[in-house]
Amino acid sequence: MDTGEERPTGPARYQDHVDFRGGQFHGPVSLGAPCDHAPPYEPTVLSALPAAPAGFAGRDRELAALLEGLRPPDGPADTDASVLWAVTGLGGMGKTALALQAAHVARRNGWFTGGTLFLDLAGYDDAPVTPAQAVAALLYALGVGNAHLPSEEIDQHALYLSRLATLADQGKRVLLLFDNVCEPGQLPPLLPGSAEHCVVFTSRESHPSLPARELSLGPLCPQDSAALVAGALRLREPGDDRLEPEASSLGELTGLCGHMPLALQIAAALLRHRRSRGRVASLVAELRSGTGVTDALRSRGVDQYGRPLALAPVLEASVRRLPADRARALCLLAQVPCADYDTDTAAVITERTRPAALDLLDDLAWAHLVTREQPDGQGRERWGIHDLVRSHASALGASDPDLAVAARGARTRVREHLLRQAARCARHMPAPVHDPSPVAVARRDAALAWFDSERHNLVAAVQWPDGQDARARVALALHLAGYLRWRRFFADWIAVGRTARTLAHDLRDDRAEAEVCNHLGSALSRGGRPGEALEPLTRAARLFRRIEDPRGEGMAWNNLGLAQRRAGTFELALDTHRRARDRFQALGDRWNEGRAQHNLGLALDAAGRHTEAAAAFRRACDLHRELDRIYYGDSLNSLGWALVAAERTGEAITALQESLRIRQEYDNWYATGLTGSNLALALESAGRHPEAARARALADEACARAGTRAAVYGHHH
Repeated sequence: MDTGEERPTGPARYQDHVDFRGGQFHGPVSLGAPCDHAPPYEPTVLSALPAAPAGFAGRDRELAALLEGLRPPDGPADTDASVLWAVTGLGGMGKTALALQAAHVARRNGWFTGGTLFLDLAGYDDAPVTPAQAVAALLYALGVGNAHLPSEEIDQHALYLSRLATLADQGKRVLLLFDNVCEPGQLPPLLPGSAEHCVVFTSRESHPSLPARELSLGPLCPQDSAALVAGALRLREPGDDRLEPEASSLGELTGLCGHMPLALQIAAALLRHRRSRGRVASLVAELRSGTGVTDALRSRGVDQYGRPLALAPVLEASVRRLPADRARALCLLAQVPCADYDTDTAAVITERTRPAALDLLDDLAWAHLVTREQPDGQGRERWGIHDLVRSHASALGASDPDLAVAARGARTRVREHLLRQAARCARHMPAPVHDPSPVAVARRDAALAWFDSERHNLVAAVQWPDGQDARARVALALHLAGYLRWRRFFADWIAVGRTARTLAHDLRDDRAEAEVCNHLGSALSRGGRPGEALEPLTRAARLFRRIEDPRGEGMAWNNLGLAQRRAGTFELALDTHRRARDRFQALGDRWNEGRAQHNLGLALDAAGRHTEAAAAFRRACDLHRELDRIYYGDSLNSLGWALVAAERTGEAITALQESLRIRQEYDNWYATGLTGSNLALALESAGRHPEAARARALADEACARAGTRAAVYGHHH
């Protein structure tokens, strides 16, 4: 046949169908396929893979899983369906790089003798590739030129499947790699009908309707992030040694990039471009000082696959695909600076019912704009937002006046929600009265689990720099204090105390300021900064006196005495604790009298007056035996050590063994490790070495669970 025109060349994706009008025919022609007079056709496949990604780092587990899926089977396939793998994740997470790396390894290993095909379906561009365009391009890669290309799409699709079937019959496996699939409908027409062939596709969204095995990519680990940046710098200049002396700055840089491969590649390109400026720290400072990290992560030029080195457009494309209500909800979630959310908190932020919030979060998770985290200690779902998604969505929300107002309301609702929950859970914490019954312990454990899961959000909610909800923030700090003390999170306790003190002072609320100062001083004292604790504790005592609260004043004195002892001013501590003890005796408050008596014993022991200290601890034990089992255990522990110092080892061992039994009843591993260590030392002093070894092992286990070491414990704090 001669049409009188030059035959176009190149992939059929970019060509119109062949126009036969006016053509001269020199033999029979079939529109569906070449007639019998045409030469026999042998399908061939071009190996059409882009280059392997330069500087590929990390993803060992994911790469191994994908290669295992691409490996030729040991025996005949159990199904006629092709093997389908989905590599999904947020834009910029390195999906294409992983798929290409696996494809190149598979090709080098000879696993796909029929060939390897790559096609970018451009799903997130303005004009995605249609299935018909994709089939035409794939036929061209299979060696079907325009002269053999059927004019009808249905015939092209049939020919495409036929060519792949022929290769399968010949025992030639083909790997088809489809990049940037956005809609599930793009893929089914491209799937081969034979299990000999494998299909890998990448997408920024999960497609649960497709029968694919999914590999979902998250951020790289810090070590692999650093390796990616280092590899990119040394690829251009092998002698680039900026990173060795700037390990700390490199860690900050990879953290600012959210350990996202695209962001890290852009950062490396910026460092290469600014070689004359030297330090990694300068780029870190620039990213921190800018209005938004996502906008700042932009470099000139393109990557090795011709893609722009700019992060914001990638994230914008994902957000733009969301329905309007989902995009609005994402912006609200991003503007409430919680580390993560349970479903109830997300419902509060978005003003939805819990089932509706779950539907929303599922949709955002399918788009990889939120992530499902591990369930908390009570089995509740938790959700997170990648830092760069949060930055981008927050900026979008802040630029919209209506969304900015809505975000202020959302932050207030979240604080109120967290405050209600914290107030409820704080009631079950182990002060002031401790109930060892199973029901009470179960409630306490549930409260601790909730505080554990929400700790970072609670601490942040007190400190959000939004100028809102001062009273709620102060109340939240006070409800947090018991938990932070119990878990020994002194840095958090100090941080929320300082913020709450300023807020309470500005509110001119003497009671709130007194309570906050009392907690802040206790946190500083227990956190190893007793000198700094003296001023807020003295302020607390004065404020309690001003509002005529003698019990509060006595509690401030008690804490002030502890700080004075830790600061080494033992005589001042003794006077302060006696004053607190006398105040509580006058009030008939035996519980707080017991605490003051115990603390008086600590000061006496620190001053070397061990016999007097033991007497004070015995009095504290008498007061707490019936009132408070946990503090009874505390006083027994201190009594035991004072008796060791007074060389009354037998009595000391009895007291410490009883203290250990009590402390093991509660989820306080610090205290268990402390008493176990003291008991081991007492048993060693008594020459009871096998028992001492068992006590030491128990102490070491408890210390490990508490996150510290037995060696750092004093005998009491």
